[in-house]
Amino acid sequence: MTQDPNDGRGHPDGPGRHADDLEVRLILEAIYERYHYDFRDYAGSSLRRRLKAAQQRFVCANLSQLQGRLLHEPEVFRSVLGDLTVQVSEMFRDPEYFLALREQVVPVLRTFPSLRIWVAGCSGGEEAYSMAILMKEEGLLDRTLIYATDISQEALAQAQAGVYRVDQVPLYTANHRASGGHGSLSEHYTAAYDHVLMDKALKERIVFSDHSLSTDSVFAEVQLVSCRNVLIYFNRALQDRALGLFTEALCRNGFLGLGARETLRFSAHAGEFIEIAAKERVYQKRST
Repeated sequence: MTQDPNDGRGHPDGPGRHADDLEVRLILEAIYERYHYDFRDYAGSSLRRRLKAAQQRFVCANLSQLQGRLLHEPEVFRSVLGDLTVQVSEMFRDPEYFLALREQVVPVLRTFPSLRIWVAGCSGGEEAYSMAILMKEEGLLDRTLIYATDISQEALAQAQAGVYRVDQVPLYTANHRASGGHGSLSEHYTAAYDHVLMDKALKERIVFSDHSLSTDSVFAEVQLVSCRNVLIYFNRALQDRALGLFTEALCRNGFLGLGARETLRFSAHAGEFIEIAAKERVYQKRST
């Protein structure tokens, strides 16, 4: 007897897993139709884990019940959105990445009369402020505009505030030092009680904006795109879409920084770049 591959019994994890996959797809379609956030091309296993965690947190019997709450209770959706967008960052995270930018990218950026940098998936703003500090230390901030984008309104609100817990500062300081930072990180913030506030001069050079790599288009020509720990949550089609946006946005000889966990290899756009820093995954767009 030939088994129907769609009846669930042939699924490697059995009919329960097949039902979960269907419920996940329905939830993602519902979120897109109701709230216009498109997670349909995000990596399935990662989304499933996060939705399952949300199901338990909101004491739902199954993912279908969670879907009902997502559709009818906006506060539940806002909470789950935070799970789906993975807002995790720190200042000068992976300092060798910023060191590679400082040593191999900044010398070329100096040749441009004005600079635009796109930090895609900026999370709570730590990456954007780190980029602004780097530009300031290299004497380029006055002619630089940084576009910091994310799909999470809560993350963007935190980023615009530029307020971080003081207990994170030792880590930030160590990262800054390892990234080749000049002077002290404390020159770029004001400490008050148990938080620090980023310097106004940095904020003035950053534009925080809502932007989806799933659905939105290019909004400006830039000399550098930095997008780290974002593409790993996309499937191949969405990765290629995002990389296509970055390629379109970059000027000739512009730079793309992906960080150690992501790569251009095997993407539809690999041939349009040359590798500048292999370990840190920094690339330069070809001039022709």
